[in-house]
Amino acid sequence: MDPTTDNAGQTGTPGDARASLEALRAEIAKAVVGQDPAVTGLVVALLCRGHVLLEGVPGVAKTLLVRALASALELDTKRVQFTPDLMPSDITGSLVYDARTAEFSFQPGPVFTNLLLADEINRTPPKTQSSLLEAMEERQVTVDGTPRPLPEPFLVAATQNPVEYEGTYPLPEAQLDRFLLKLTIPLPSRQDEIDVLTRHAEGFNPRDLKAAGVRPVASPADLEAARAAVAKTTVSPEITAYVVDICRATRESPSLSLGVSPRGATALLATARAWAWLTGRDYVIPDDVKALALPTLRHRVHLRPEAEMEGVTADSVINAILAHVPVPR
Repeated sequence: MDPTTDNAGQTGTPGDARASLEALRAEIAKAVVGQDPAVTGLVVALLCRGHVLLEGVPGVAKTLLVRALASALELDTKRVQFTPDLMPSDITGSLVYDARTAEFSFQPGPVFTNLLLADEINRTPPKTQSSLLEAMEERQVTVDGTPRPLPEPFLVAATQNPVEYEGTYPLPEAQLDRFLLKLTIPLPSRQDEIDVLTRHAEGFNPRDLKAAGVRPVASPADLEAARAAVAKTTVSPEITAYVVDICRATRESPSLSLGVSPRGATALLATARAWAWLTGRDYVIPDDVKALALPTLRHRVHLRPEAEMEGVTADSVINAILAHVPVPR
């Protein structure tokens, strides 16, 4: 592959970019204990120019994870705490009257950044949640009829508490479909929790990542080189058909009232390519598709009420489909 030249005039290969992105795990581990799958999911989303929904109970380091990623990647980041009284203009920005010039000028909102942390997105009503839709899909914000492009790269990392918790609003299906991945952040294992408490006892401050030793190990130039390499990753017709068969099977499942759309199938193919490249291959195999099926599809399906009452979950339905759809040889 041809070398890629970054903004500083230095030259690096896609292999160098892969090594830099792989180093993110070790760097983020200085601040966050035991969340390697979530770190990998965030990197996959960056490679695919997608957005991520992080779900977990309060206190499992969802916010810290995103902040550590931004520090390790030299990305500008802003955080919005979503509340019931938050207005759409609080996110996108608004026109402000300047008494000196007697004119209105645009004041950019926090969405104008590389990595937007939308904290507890399901604590704000749907009207404000939907204000992110244009930014996520079109990578621009329209205010007073004027489209304003967002910086590149741009990623929304939204955290949410499970909807059964008090004071939350379920995200509408149209918005859920705009998230490339839904990553579940589990409670830590016993040993991981001991490690967390030990770090805090030794003086770890989650608000001071520099003091924790988190340093930039990759740059936007590395990310751009990696995206170019992912775009060259080979997908055979058999793999494409395998992705389609998995998604079509969700539409025929008796446990689901809503299956995966063609947009979801496109997303699964994209994430599988990114994962294949991260693991050191320039072609996709069925295991790549299986590895990304749950985080890519779990938020794009809707359970029937009777299945939900029987304890069926989206993950269990997708796993059953993966077990029954024939795997290409």
